[in-house]
Amino acid sequence: MSEQEKEARMMAKIERDEVIHNADELTEDYKQNLVHLMLMQADSELAGAFGYVPWIMKAVSTKEMLTVSAIAHDEVRHARVMYQLLEELGVDIESRVKEFDFTLRVGDEIELGTVRAASDQRVNIFYYPIPTWYDFIMFNVLMDRGAGHQLLDACTCSYGPWVAVMEGIMKEEEMHIAHGDYWLKKLGRSEKHRKATQEALDIWYPRVMNIFGRPNSSRNKTYRKYGIKKRDNHEVRMTFAAEVAQVVAEAGLVMPKWETPSDWSHLPADGVVAG
Repeated sequence: MSEQEKEARMMAKIERDEVIHNADELTEDYKQNLVHLMLMQADSELAGAFGYVPWIMKAVSTKEMLTVSAIAHDEVRHARVMYQLLEELGVDIESRVKEFDFTLRVGDEIELGTVRAASDQRVNIFYYPIPTWYDFIMFNVLMDRGAGHQLLDACTCSYGPWVAVMEGIMKEEEMHIAHGDYWLKKLGRSEKHRKATQEALDIWYPRVMNIFGRPNSSRNKTYRKYGIKKRDNHEVRMTFAAEVAQVVAEAGLVMPKWETPSDWSHLPADGVVAG
């Protein structure tokens, strides 16, 4: 079968909202776009887990040590699940994990904007260190929530093997978000902790708002054409922002300012996935 015939059959399935279960049915272009998105999720899951590990020892109580260890375990499991799917698509995962340093973090004084600090595919927010408990909680509140909004499209995407693993991943991400929301309210409503909590929120919110990519990007249009994504990047961003505003208000904190840029060129073209 020619690549043109394969694409016609594949697109007919996608247009009928059918799920593709067999990788042999994928065109090379579909596969390249799929692998790009899945690597961002997988690399981010692993880097995120390694970033959380120090907080098993530094957590504020023995109960939280157990919770943080469970979160780190979940993230490693998510990474391994995604890497297994990528192995089935021909990606040499073990060589990849040896090649990149997923423990790499930039200095506290560095702001990356929208660039990556290395050549792995993690979302660049996972290059930042997590210096305080407030920062750890912001990862749960903001980054896990942002990833959840991004990954929602994967739950109904056109590639069946990805859909099949997402239910379990999303349930665990929801638990991480709930943990963050609990602590955000606890800290935000405390006179002792409110200032530091607000400062952490002010730092991390703009960083997370940058992860969703440019509106109407050509790459996002390709993802939607293939049914790998369902929504435009900015639609996902605004849904996320509205939910964060509600949680922040419940915690008695002030929503950080973030203005829609007049020029989106500094943002990546593709909405990233992670969690």
